[in-house]
Amino acid sequence: MTELERRIADAGLKMTGQRRLILQVLDDSPDHPSVETVHERARAIDPGISLATVYRTLQVLADLEIVQRHAFNDEPARFDTNTEHHHHLIDLDSGAVIEFQSEELEALKQKIAERLGYELTDHRLELYGHKKPSR
Repeated sequence: MTELERRIADAGLKMTGQRRLILQVLDDSPDHPSVETVHERARAIDPGISLATVYRTLQVLADLEIVQRHAFNDEPARFDTNTEHHHHLIDLDSGAVIEFQSEELEALKQKIAERLGYELTDHRLELYGHKKPSR
């Protein structure tokens, strides 16, 4: 049983073949695919899977925090199986989403919150940019 399958079982959901396929597609994705992209990739494996099934499944998985839903730059939602705390850099030219972690950033956000008199409970950081030409 994979980690994602265990999390589904822990949430009390039945592991159907279609859920397994959608999780496989997400887990194998090098990017953060949209519902439509997940559907397209899943249909390449199982032509019978419907877009509605993919929508419903991703909604349930996101609600249970088994996958993360992201809406970058007001684009359609994209999905990610990485539920560890991380941030994103979005390449505005290619649409690529680069995940990153930064201890310096984590310390700075705590410092800012404390200075303003807050205890941070959550945050999200999305950076957008164009890749600099190589020199």
